[in-house]
Amino acid sequence: MTTHSPTRPGWPEIIAGLTGLVVVGFGGSILVMRLPIDPATVGLMMTAMSGIGGMAGFLAAYWLRRLDLAAFGIRATTRRWTLIGVVGGILGFLAKGAAILAYIAITDDQSSPQDIYAEGGSGGALNLVLATFFLAVVTPLGEEFLFRGVVTTALLRYGAVVGVVGGALIFAGFHGINPIFPAAFVSGLIAGEIFRRSGSIWPAVLVHAVINLPTVPVLVMARMAD
Repeated sequence: MTTHSPTRPGWPEIIAGLTGLVVVGFGGSILVMRLPIDPATVGLMMTAMSGIGGMAGFLAAYWLRRLDLAAFGIRATTRRWTLIGVVGGILGFLAKGAAILAYIAITDDQSSPQDIYAEGGSGGALNLVLATFFLAVVTPLGEEFLFRGVVTTALLRYGAVVGVVGGALIFAGFHGINPIFPAAFVSGLIAGEIFRRSGSIWPAVLVHAVINLPTVPVLVMARMAD
């Protein structure tokens, strides 16, 4: 029988973290969408919500028992793992595109759940910079702290496959069943395996940041081309 280790997160932290994400991230998004403000500002705020919700979830998990931050993988890393994180992000960006195309070819689902990010980045140069910052810095920090630092770490007690694949599936599931699901799953697999091997959250954050970095500019350019 698997016993709960007091030195690292477990199911209580997973539940607390995902609950925090739902309450702050999803609940906050609903409130933002109802604000009587211009669409570009709404889009910009929505671009920040996934990172804010993820960090809220992490803090909920952390405050549950206040484990040492190293228990969540928040520890220094090396130059080698930093480079691996960047390379993993580049490979993840390419794999993400292939996964989306394969999903669309199989399902014919061409929905665009990230159009709201294009709305936020289309409000001028400052909006473009802020939306890119939110998606390439704030989101990777919040989501990796929660989904790798809490969820994957807790699931790794059941082995590498359950930890990495299970964490990636839960991560992808929170993006919904749409063309972003396979992209999030692929990203989660790469970030999760690098996190598992490095023992540090920072290479996983870099993977996520590199994958997300071109998103807003590409969406904005595609919107302008229509």
